[in-house]
Amino acid sequence: MNNTLVRENNGTAQRREGEKFITPVASVNETPDSYTLELEMPGVGRDGLEISVENHEISIVGRKNTNAPEGTLIHRESRPHSYRRSFEIDPSIDGAKISARVSQGVVTLT
Repeated sequence: MNNTLVRENNGTAQRREGEKFITPVASVNETPDSYTLELEMPGVGRDGLEISVENHEISIVGRKNTNAPEGTLIHRESRPHSYRRSFEIDPSIDGAKISARVSQGVVTLT
């Protein structure tokens, strides 16, 4: 394989009015024929995941489920913000072959 993920970028994801983002923790692993990118995005489900590949850049946006629980919020330690992270990728990576899954708050791209 050629070079792994080259560098991190600021991203070009569509922002909603007043939306704030948190940069998720990420890990990148390389095998002889693929890369795996894992991002920690607690609270993000499959419906809240947005992945785009343009100009050798992969952008991942995760939006948390916004359903408010019943009752009055007394205490919250997690932030209600969305997640966003972008990476420049090697031109040899075929964006059409990228697959994603979400499990236990971890988004995995292969």
